[in-house]
Amino acid sequence: MIKKYLLLALVFLSLSFVSITASATTNHRIKGIYITQWSLENTAYLNYLIKRAKAAGIDTFVVDLEKPSKRYKENIALVTDNKIQYVARIVMFPDGGTPAQIRNPAVWQKKYALVKQAVDWGAKQIQLDYIRYNTKQKPSSENAKHILEIISWYKNKLSGQNIPLQVDVFGIASFGESKYIGQNIKLFSQSVDAICPMVYPSHYVPFPKHFKQPYETVYDSLMSIKDQFNNKMPIKMYAYIELSNYHYPMSRPKTVEYIKAQIRAVDAAGADGWYAWSPHNRYDNLFNILDGQKAK
Repeated sequence: MIKKYLLLALVFLSLSFVSITASATTNHRIKGIYITQWSLENTAYLNYLIKRAKAAGIDTFVVDLEKPSKRYKENIALVTDNKIQYVARIVMFPDGGTPAQIRNPAVWQKKYALVKQAVDWGAKQIQLDYIRYNTKQKPSSENAKHILEIISWYKNKLSGQNIPLQVDVFGIASFGESKYIGQNIKLFSQSVDAICPMVYPSHYVPFPKHFKQPYETVYDSLMSIKDQFNNKMPIKMYAYIELSNYHYPMSRPKTVEYIKAQIRAVDAAGADGWYAWSPHNRYDNLFNILDGQKAK
């Protein structure tokens, strides 16, 4: 009888451990930064970013892949060897696609060659950016359906390799379908594993209002996405935040507060994590903020 109870107790403890571990994994929030191919191939600067990122708790690098190179391959190995997740960012249609480009499978196939190379070099996820029409199109719900066709094509390619697919969308799509550029988050959820809304306060009009309200801008955008799914997200949501506002110069203290506000908003909205965007890959303000949070 004692042995029976001991066995039951061990089973219970084992199940509890599995449950706790699964919960911790589920609740893990991604913290990532965007890296250009130029920064990746600058070995000295990449090593600096790796060192600071690891100390600050950054676990993901979203890295452009525009043209495969020997240096790229070598330096991606530095990233993955340091236990940082490599997400490959592939720009589909720079400045948005024309109807001829978007309806041409040969264009999709050409970009897929980059995807395949990234996976071969250790990419754990693929992120498609500029997967949209240009802004000159007539508004139509057919536009988003055309974009979904491309997304589904990539999803089918990646599913067999067990590689999740992420898609970047404009912040405006957080509030519903954007019929001009053909972005519809609810529609896209059929064929993506994660959505990455670019909720940059600098991109919302009126600009002065959103510059002064970074927290509200990010929070309202992310909650609006969740509202599209009745607060039951079927996919992951990684928000893109910005480290500066190109419309308005800010002192360093104000810049720090601007970044902190966006991070708080992402957490409050219950997103699955964030990616920080700095076009020139200057992340010292972000690193210092995260270092300070860890020290508390």
